[in-house]
Amino acid sequence: MIMQRLTLGAAALAVSLSITPGGVLAADDDPVVATVNGTKILKSMLVTAQQLLPEQYQKIPLMQFYPALVDTVIDMKLSAADARKKRLHETKEFKVLMSRVEDQMLQRTVLQAEVDKALTEEALKRRYDALIADEKSSTEVHARHILVKTKEEANDIIEQLQNGASFEVTAKERSTGPSATSGGDLGFFGKGQMVPEFEKAAFSLRKGKFTDTPVKTQFGWHIIKLEDRRKSEPPSFESIKQKLQTEISQETGAEYVSGLRKEAKIERFDLDGKPLPK
Repeated sequence: MIMQRLTLGAAALAVSLSITPGGVLAADDDPVVATVNGTKILKSMLVTAQQLLPEQYQKIPLMQFYPALVDTVIDMKLSAADARKKRLHETKEFKVLMSRVEDQMLQRTVLQAEVDKALTEEALKRRYDALIADEKSSTEVHARHILVKTKEEANDIIEQLQNGASFEVTAKERSTGPSATSGGDLGFFGKGQMVPEFEKAAFSLRKGKFTDTPVKTQFGWHIIKLEDRRKSEPPSFESIKQKLQTEISQETGAEYVSGLRKEAKIERFDLDGKPLPK
């Protein structure tokens, strides 16, 4: 099944194999894996093809779908040779298409160059340090809650709790929220994870205390009890390195294009070719 899926998927990549920039293998590591009418197909072409596949396939050893990729490149070479024989590469339509492809590849290449300059280990560490500095003051709370439909019912429950009723047992018996089965336990959560009204009440409580007035949210009326409070543990650098790389890459690309736009004279027209108002 994997060979069939990759044969179909790789066919869509065939055109990209010869134009997509990427790492080039050293001569000793780039053997000929096939020939088509005397034209050599190199291992590097298959490596590039694998890099263009979905992420789950990039992690699979190349040998597992090696035959499918070789067949894809062979088909590409045969089709391209036949197209040249028919002089399709000299048609106006093909030249327009190649102009578009060239623009796309140049855009991709220049954006990658800008990202490579910005994506240094030092930049990643600075981004990480700034993130950790923000999280050093972060606090998480462990809370339980009882959710009911009316304020009157919530006040009745508060009175029972003040008279010694168990919060956990009462939550199991009367809460309408999904956490009722676990005694209203919500576990630990940080700021920004709950609706504002709930968060404000939970973070204002002292450990072991519950709200003495009902807290209204879009879900109903809550009685909230604070079980514990702790400083949140920051993520390790390695665990979020990929996320930081993505953030810097996206920001760098956006800033680069924005800079080009500021220096350019751009005019826009509607579908009839008439200038649009500025």
